[in-house]
Amino acid sequence: MLGAYIISMATHPSDVLAVRLLQQKSGCQHPQRIVPLFETLADLEGAAEAINRLLSIDDYKNTINGHQEVMIGYSDSAKDAGFFAASWGQYRAQESINAVCENHGIHLTFFHGRGGSASRGGGPAHDALLSQPPGTINGSVRVTEQGEMIQFKFGLHELAIRNLELYTTGTLEASLAPPSEPKQSWRDMMQQLSDVSVLEYRRIVHHDSRFVPYFRAVTPEMELRRLALGSRPAKRHASGGVETLRAIPWVFAWTQMRFMLPAWLGTGKALMDATEQGQQALLQEMQQNWTFFGMLMDMQEMVIAKVDSRVAAYYEHRLLSVVQEKGVDTDTETNQDALIALGEELQAGLAQATAAIKKISGHELLHNNPVLQHSIMRRNPYIDPLHITQVELMRRLRAHDSDEEPLLEQGLMVSIAGIAAGLRNTG
Repeated sequence: MLGAYIISMATHPSDVLAVRLLQQKSGCQHPQRIVPLFETLADLEGAAEAINRLLSIDDYKNTINGHQEVMIGYSDSAKDAGFFAASWGQYRAQESINAVCENHGIHLTFFHGRGGSASRGGGPAHDALLSQPPGTINGSVRVTEQGEMIQFKFGLHELAIRNLELYTTGTLEASLAPPSEPKQSWRDMMQQLSDVSVLEYRRIVHHDSRFVPYFRAVTPEMELRRLALGSRPAKRHASGGVETLRAIPWVFAWTQMRFMLPAWLGTGKALMDATEQGQQALLQEMQQNWTFFGMLMDMQEMVIAKVDSRVAAYYEHRLLSVVQEKGVDTDTETNQDALIALGEELQAGLAQATAAIKKISGHELLHNNPVLQHSIMRRNPYIDPLHITQVELMRRLRAHDSDEEPLLEQGLMVSIAGIAAGLRNTG
């Protein structure tokens, strides 16, 4: 028997009803359960209304045996709105969908498709479960692990058992002893942070004409399209900007150059603005007493600890110089000086995010997690030469040297795999 039929980019009740009609017309004797996946920030905000309209249809409600499954999108919402705004959107969507299902007398199971990176729902499984809205894990939850996390968490029998135990205990604890409802002042502050961060994120990623040329020039995004590294094409459409790029290569490309931009862009400005407005004590209270916000801050700290601005600057220095002369695919005529200026702006944003995290936590990065701090310090010396090698391979591939291309692509794949293994939390 087949499992769930997941509808990517679900928006309206008709997305679910169309699949139900298809099952009926095909004479399916054992129809699959239908799981809408709400992905973008706008879809998350409209998800509760869509589920309410769906469950108001008696013919549909009578076929689901009192159980509805809903998948929450981490990847595309973060690519659409940035990590902070997407995380808050996911939190509020789960609250509202849960309330709708309770009103209809339907048991709800949330399906979390988690990747390895922070902006794709990554992080410690047990902590992630406990950071969900109170009451939304009511005895059941569904989770996928993707990318390198499959091998990392389930590659050995003992590790698999340990991680299944973490999921089980997290589900039990969240069901039997859910966290307290967040204070209204916490919710108001989180909304303020979300509003500021999404404006800053979209100002650069979606509205700055320099961004797409910069992204394609300094990251291996174009090279990822050439290599068979995933089960799906890197882009949903052959042309277009960031909005057409799938979430995995979007995150992966920034991780390869040690910049991790999707996880922190916009966050630094939002947090720093709040502290400058005299809200530092409130933010510290939220970090210490609200599991959801504490998890967000821990993830930010972990990601920024893995960033190396010197490595990112090296990619920019070596690869921007070939933008004009080699005809890197750009949607606008953007000169090298303009791209360098954007790089400086992004580096300033990273410095602001780092300073904000330290100011709120009151300590240096990973001060409270010495094991991870030591692990990163031990791995970095082995990853650094791979970055230098990767940049040189990218420069040669972009020179269109057809005689060496197969060998260069092989070397590039080795560098990509090595950097991903060393950094973790990449996919």
